[in-house]
Amino acid sequence: MHSAPTGTGQCPPLGVAGLRTSYRNGRLRPREVIELVLDRIARRPQDSVWISRFGDAELRASAGELERRAGRYGHEQLPLYGIPFAVKDNIDVAGLPTTAACPAFSYRPSAHAGSVRRLLDAGALVIGKTNLDQFATGLTGSRSPYGACESVFGGDLISGGSSSGSAVAVAAGLVAFALGTDTAGSGRVPAALNGIVGLKPTRGLVGTSGVVPACRSLDCVSVFSTDVADAADVLDVLAGPDPADPWSRSVPAVTNPSPNRPRIALPEAGALDFDGDTAMAAAFNSAAERAAAVAKGVHRVPLAPLLEAGELLYGGPWVAERLAGLAGFLAEHPDDVLPVTRAVIERGAEFDAVAVFRARHRLQQLRAWCQRLWADADVLLLPTVPTTFTRAEIAEQPVARNLVLGRYTQFANLLDLAAVAIPAGTTGDGRPVGITLLGPAFSEARLLSVASQLSHQEDT
Repeated sequence: MHSAPTGTGQCPPLGVAGLRTSYRNGRLRPREVIELVLDRIARRPQDSVWISRFGDAELRASAGELERRAGRYGHEQLPLYGIPFAVKDNIDVAGLPTTAACPAFSYRPSAHAGSVRRLLDAGALVIGKTNLDQFATGLTGSRSPYGACESVFGGDLISGGSSSGSAVAVAAGLVAFALGTDTAGSGRVPAALNGIVGLKPTRGLVGTSGVVPACRSLDCVSVFSTDVADAADVLDVLAGPDPADPWSRSVPAVTNPSPNRPRIALPEAGALDFDGDTAMAAAFNSAAERAAAVAKGVHRVPLAPLLEAGELLYGGPWVAERLAGLAGFLAEHPDDVLPVTRAVIERGAEFDAVAVFRARHRLQQLRAWCQRLWADADVLLLPTVPTTFTRAEIAEQPVARNLVLGRYTQFANLLDLAAVAIPAGTTGDGRPVGITLLGPAFSEARLLSVASQLSHQEDT
């Protein structure tokens, strides 16, 4: 039996909206919040969340400088004033090493990643760098020489990955929000397995300059938070052109409005595979029924085209894109990469240019099918993960069970979709249940609106 996380004692929660209210009312100052963060980190010394972080004195100094900055200009001008956050350690933070969970790869960036710079300019306080599946290759949170994070639900449940440390840092109340990355589901799977929100924006909406590439044409910077509104506030700061990122994209001038009552697409009967987890199947069916109750209409769709697209990521030539970014390092440091990580990446050598173009042509057909889906639905609702695993179970079958976790996530970037994962209660035996809302590119406002409705429904 797994129980839901119980929080961190009597300390106030570190949500974006709550801290903003406390600052406005004068009940808290950033220096006091830093002390809360340091105390909470000290209470979890062996949790494998952090790869590196700023020293206590540095964090206190940063908070003091922020207070002086606000004294000159007013903290109302800083939308994330005094909000503590964590950063996945494949995203550059000046002053800390970037390792991508591979010590031999470590380097010290001279500048912040574009996403981090936007947050700091908005007044947020970066605490440190978090653990991940090495080179962001994996969805388990178990492929790291810095340790395997456990879900905040305990019971040896995996945290999910690759953004394992970022998700646990938020779920455990160590920070208000965290940055992850999401290529195959790395910003959604750990959200589901820790009972929090995971927002995967449209590719290019948030710049990826200063991010160690996993699959460069598909990579996204993602956001973890405990609340949908908090994720929306953070995205408001992050979104925008990144001149240093050639994959950066601007929001179209005209986007579809968010409906009060959305049309929801659900999988057709028999389309879902929960890997034999009947408790998770029952929990998702209950969540789907609640969503249908607030929908304008329900449209049943096959999942085969989505699953076929997802299989291209690791079973097709997109794995060669991972190799393209790391081939030199792998050749020079073959023994410094975890065997399971190296095996996944080196499969990219099996594909030639003809295979690449064949796969791209098929993907275009699948994208066209997916685009037609939105004529009948505003959002698609799916389970985030089919089931959960313990760290021991992942050790038994590290590759096969990793693929199970990505079944309903890894097609999203290939099909140019936006997504937000939200918690949906627990199974009868106490394991976390997550659902994901997906929509076409640049549908973040619509997805967040529907996610907020469903989250409030879950709370009542």
